[in-house]
Amino acid sequence: MSNLRPITALGAALPRLASFGALQIRENAGLALASLALRFGTVEPTPFGLTLPGPGHWVAGQGVAALWTGPDQWMIEAEGRAELDFAAELKQVAPGCSVTEQTDGWVAFEIVSRAGSRLLEALLSKLVNIDLADFGPGCATRTGLEHMSCFVIRRSEPQVAVLGARSSAGSLWHALETAARRLEETMA
Repeated sequence: MSNLRPITALGAALPRLASFGALQIRENAGLALASLALRFGTVEPTPFGLTLPGPGHWVAGQGVAALWTGPDQWMIEAEGRAELDFAAELKQVAPGCSVTEQTDGWVAFEIVSRAGSRLLEALLSKLVNIDLADFGPGCATRTGLEHMSCFVIRRSEPQVAVLGARSSAGSLWHALETAARRLEETMA
């Protein structure tokens, strides 16, 4: 029998972590994801007590969060539950909705600035076409980052998450790392 071992989206046994001055980028391998879509005639649920957000928004609750992905569609996040059958849990609390497991299809990178939001916004301005003046905590959007489509979530003033296709994890990490390194060099 083969000796199988789980690996992260970047192909390692442990999630990648890198610091660039006051910026830190971390692969979030523990984030569980499931999509939720309303079916015709279904009442909008409040999964795990969350009021589902509207366009351009993200909401967080007790260990779970949701972002709007399209009309009557959301991505539901659960921190630290990637190894569990989160989609089955979500299906139990959202009866009549279409729920699909998404954890293994996506990679999540958490970017934190220990020097406040201005440094984080300087990094994002190099990477994505988002009006950062109106992109405060609780905002989320789908955008392009280099040649890749991704979701950008403003979790708090100093923290942003970037969710992208797992198949592009290496390219996405490279883009984030390169921009952070260049920003660090200009700040030195």
